[in-house]
Amino acid sequence: MTSFPTAPALSRRTLLRGGLAGAGLLSLAACRSAADTATGQATGDAAGPRRGGVLTVGTGVDFTPALLFAQSANTLVQRLVFNTLTRYDDKLQPQPELATSWQVTPDGASVTLKLREDVTFHSGRRFTADDVVFAVKNLQNPARSAQLRSTAAAVTDFRKNGDFELTLVLAHPVSNLFDLFEFMIVPDSATVEEAFAGTKLIGTGPYTFTERKPGSSITFARNEKYWNPGRPYLDGVEIRVVPQAESLLSSLRTGQTHLSYSIRGKDIATLRSDPQFRITPYDTGSGAYYIGANLTAEHVSDKRVRQAVAWAVDRERLVEQALGGYGTVSATPWPKSSPAYSAEAAGHYHHDPERARQLLKDAGLTGISLPFAHSNDPGNTAVAQILQYDLKQVGIETVLQPTDSPTMQKQLIAQSMPALWTLSHGFAQLHPATLAVSAYPFNEAKNSSRFTSPAYTDIVRRAWQRPDSDSPEAKALYGQITDVLLDEQFVIDLAIAGLTEVAVGKARGATLNKFGYLNLDDAYLTA
Repeated sequence: MTSFPTAPALSRRTLLRGGLAGAGLLSLAACRSAADTATGQATGDAAGPRRGGVLTVGTGVDFTPALLFAQSANTLVQRLVFNTLTRYDDKLQPQPELATSWQVTPDGASVTLKLREDVTFHSGRRFTADDVVFAVKNLQNPARSAQLRSTAAAVTDFRKNGDFELTLVLAHPVSNLFDLFEFMIVPDSATVEEAFAGTKLIGTGPYTFTERKPGSSITFARNEKYWNPGRPYLDGVEIRVVPQAESLLSSLRTGQTHLSYSIRGKDIATLRSDPQFRITPYDTGSGAYYIGANLTAEHVSDKRVRQAVAWAVDRERLVEQALGGYGTVSATPWPKSSPAYSAEAAGHYHHDPERARQLLKDAGLTGISLPFAHSNDPGNTAVAQILQYDLKQVGIETVLQPTDSPTMQKQLIAQSMPALWTLSHGFAQLHPATLAVSAYPFNEAKNSSRFTSPAYTDIVRRAWQRPDSDSPEAKALYGQITDVLLDEQFVIDLAIAGLTEVAVGKARGATLNKFGYLNLDDAYLTA
């Protein structure tokens, strides 16, 4: 692996409190692994980026406009059309985007943002501080189902100093303010309802929306007036919906698609030795497979049953067989990069069928049957089938309920899930408090499991309502959150698995941000 020199790292507290961020643009290459950079050099790209061409991205899940602002299952569209205030680098240090610099007060009660003055929406209207005000208020709207609504709601006042300087006043400090800025796309206020309906998408981003064919594709063209000089390189982008795993893999092999983040782990394993493909794991821990439990359902309301499920699962086999080895066994949601990570906690539950059977016996239960929902895409189906087998070995029969991903997301929001379900969740790769105040499965105020606990709420809010996220005090609170999760098991974490990019050799420069938004500012196709 090629190593690269790095500048001395600033602490998050120093960066956020200590003054102004630099006005230069974030180099998105930093978000990729060094291994991928080395691969790109080794395969020969001496001519540099080439202008022109249409990049085709294959995905197994269709775009759902109603979840545009939710940061949910479909995140390929947001960053093509829209921009955000800031972007994290690979060390979770915010870098400029629509905001060129910022100043956070020492008590974390307000942040002053200086904004770019050369940005226009695709409609031709100039971007100003009013659009940031609208973007925050848009996420405060319950109808948007935004998972970072709690953080947006902490903003209680807006103080403008002209069109390009704005102070956000907070009701209390929050440790994840820049998670909000990374997540919050800035839409055109005049057409936001049309964006929510999927008929018109107008932002300030590198591509303009051209056409959507539900269940089939969505296409974009280069924004010729993009504020980032010389970008984008591509003429356009097509996101093509290919729900069948075999067909998606075939589309890459035959050149119908150039790039995908939806290839099953076991299929990726078959491509490792094929020189026409470049495989790039994103090791940010941006996803984790889990089993959720609805605590209002029969049997799983008993904590011992949920713990039995946790002991019943063979996580090692799940990673190897369903994920093709692309994942790390873990009983907690935190990747190793998180300040909340603990190796001891990650290994708390392991495969122990006898212990699972004893817990069920202690609960007075034998031979129970439970509904078990899963997303009907191939990857999640494979996971569900392995879990079904493991649970059967300890006396828990499950009835699989394949469901399309948008429906499952709506059920998560509405708290209408069956007794058990399996999906993947995000947010743990960011500031730890974000997971517990934002993600549908974990939200202390309203989660998909209908779990409530004054003690959990107290710990989460103390971790969230502070101006720092990496102090010893903050880390102690993260440990307490982990303890609750391991004991209550309303979310039964199984494995950490970041997204993996599979691309044909000619597709270069695509990146994902910390929320999984696809960034194609610097993407191009070689000759």
